[in-house]
Amino acid sequence: MTEYLIGTGGWAYFHVPGLHPLVAYSKAFNFAEVNSTFYQIPSLKEVEKWRKLVPPDFQFTVRANRAITHRYKLRPVQEVFETFETMKQICATLNVDFLHFQTPPSLTFTEASVKDLRTFLASANVGKLRLALEVRGENSAKLPSELVKTMQDYNMVHSVDLSRGETPAYKSDTLYSRLFGKGQHNIYQPTDGELEEIDRKALSGNFEKVVMSFHFVRMYKDAARLKIYKETGKFPPVTKSTGISSLEEVLREDAQFPSTKQELIHGQGWKLFDLTKEERVHTSDLLQELPERTYDTLDEVIAALSSTVR
Repeated sequence: MTEYLIGTGGWAYFHVPGLHPLVAYSKAFNFAEVNSTFYQIPSLKEVEKWRKLVPPDFQFTVRANRAITHRYKLRPVQEVFETFETMKQICATLNVDFLHFQTPPSLTFTEASVKDLRTFLASANVGKLRLALEVRGENSAKLPSELVKTMQDYNMVHSVDLSRGETPAYKSDTLYSRLFGKGQHNIYQPTDGELEEIDRKALSGNFEKVVMSFHFVRMYKDAARLKIYKETGKFPPVTKSTGISSLEEVLREDAQFPSTKQELIHGQGWKLFDLTKEERVHTSDLLQELPERTYDTLDEVIAALSSTVR
């Protein structure tokens, strides 16, 4: 059986009245990627608190601080080793298996930079900690051969984004996927079909462990959708209604008026609505049917589309 972890990049915005966000989050998910450590290193006292707030079987992964990957770009210098030791302490406190490294697009893996990485890995006392590497700015399936060899030699996991069609550069016992979607940055909501395809890819590799870290703008809702699908075989609705009423519910959240057709598509088209109880589609699919003009109110939009969807 594959160990399958579904969670998101943090819990800070998971609000339930009367509960600490992490406590509330841990009632919904069995895993969280600690995203904040990439930007700022927390105190060990704070990290200890996180561990105590969740059940014993709750799992974390940790993102390595950007000083390692972005400021010093994995060069084997004193500052990198010192920061890495701090990250190891955080990982030990949280009892994590994976420390995630994300390199910037500006870091090209030349012969020299691969040598730096190998030197760092050879000198760092990794212990039982497993490193996952996400290489930004490179074709995930065509990493430099020396980089791939180095990653394999040190039992690293190649972190990819299945939602953007990426695949690991080599076979591993673990799949680590950080999901951002097909939109600009993370502004996207995957359809049921896209989540099914992500799940199919995750299971097709016969991995011993799958780590799914959602980073879509609605990461909690979308991670929950996949989790519910895995548990029940069906996807839940995203609104309280269907058809044109569902679309209206979604647009009413934050659509700005007056807006042109193209402005509505650009600002709202990434969202999902419930076309029927069984089918969710992007609002852009329906907004494309609008006549080309400026709309002063949401009521005008709904009236213009009322003959398209009931």
